[in-house]
Amino acid sequence: MTTTSFSPDIIGPLAMATGIAGFFALAFILLFFSIGQPFGTLNDICIAIAAILSGVLACRLYPAQHAQAPLLSQLALISALAGALVVVVGSVLVLSGLRGWFLAGLYMAAGNALIGLWLLGLNYSTLQSNAWPHSLAIMGLVSGAIMALGLAAVPGIFKGIDSMDSATWMIKYIGQAGALGWLILYPIWCVLLGRMMLLK
Repeated sequence: MTTTSFSPDIIGPLAMATGIAGFFALAFILLFFSIGQPFGTLNDICIAIAAILSGVLACRLYPAQHAQAPLLSQLALISALAGALVVVVGSVLVLSGLRGWFLAGLYMAAGNALIGLWLLGLNYSTLQSNAWPHSLAIMGLVSGAIMALGLAAVPGIFKGIDSMDSATWMIKYIGQAGALGWLILYPIWCVLLGRMMLLK
């Protein structure tokens, strides 16, 4: 994989948009906890937008990654697209009132964990090929690993747990810890990737 394999005119703005959507999600959740609605709703919308943009970004980055690591790239792409879908399902559940915020949050955590697995695969490939700056690839690996903690939320989804009091400590704390990745580190990584592509 080489930097010239990518289309910076497309990937740059797309990565920036993904990061900005993530930052808005973070800002809205902080405002929700300090002020209240409608910032919770805006947070859910921005999380869904960031996930959808992540799926599109994964598709755009796929050809170059596939040339370097065919099997890994396929698995990573499937993970990203599945993750985006799961996050959107979580957003729809809470926005429609079909489920409460806790179960919807488990969907978002698990979906972003799958996006984190894509991020791990992508940055592992770029690290092996020296396609991107070492620091960017390492940050992507760290972000992806923290996002992947959200996989601990999966049992809560299958059990339909919609109350924090009913959840195990693994679901409550480990599963939710992935938010540090997808609300903070991943948006930063996206903006750095976008900036790199736009400056090429």
